[in-house]
Amino acid sequence: MPRIFPTSECALTIKFGDGITLRTHELVLAYSAAIDQAALPGVVEVVPTYRSATVYFDPLQTDETTLTRQIQPLISNKIHTPSRPATTHIIPVWYGGAAGPDLLNIAQQADLTPVEASRLHASVTYRVYMLGFSPGFPYLGTVPTRIATPRHPTPRQQVAAGSVGIAGTQTGIYPQTSPGGWRIIGRTPVRLFSLTRAKPFLLEPGDLVRFVPIDEDEFSRLSSPDYS
Repeated sequence: MPRIFPTSECALTIKFGDGITLRTHELVLAYSAAIDQAALPGVVEVVPTYRSATVYFDPLQTDETTLTRQIQPLISNKIHTPSRPATTHIIPVWYGGAAGPDLLNIAQQADLTPVEASRLHASVTYRVYMLGFSPGFPYLGTVPTRIATPRHPTPRQQVAAGSVGIAGTQTGIYPQTSPGGWRIIGRTPVRLFSLTRAKPFLLEPGDLVRFVPIDEDEFSRLSSPDYS
């Protein structure tokens, strides 16, 4: 059974397992959706992660004991699949060169050419496990073991928006220009976060992502303000 424990004076965390698995993540998403649909008094937001969901609440409207009692009945073996079908997103990526300064090193460590390494990275259908770090930043899994690489010991002070990186067996995309320690292998023209859209976040937990290699010219063509 999932474990419920306080995270702070205004948050509870429900942990569904100790490992990162598809089954565990499906439970996290299904349970998060069930809490949203229940519209419990005082609940502000439900944030899903790889293997847990954190429920933020207004302490002036409810408390830890009351909320725990209310959400426990929602834990059921009947809740085992996400409440919506997964959306698959095709994300074009310009690998290597000025867009991916770490690709050559990753390829050399794997005894691959940069083109082979980029093709290997693009050969997987990735699952969006969670959003975090910065608005819209997706944590995607799982990178092929051969090109899995730890973060940089010292983060870069600036990583360009759209940069695609690897950190361990995760891959991710920087929605905004920001500091970052992931190994950067390419860049996409796709905007993952925009306040001008009805839905600011392009990706949601549970979605699927396929990367498609493009060249620099195609990247430039697609990097127009109207592309999303």
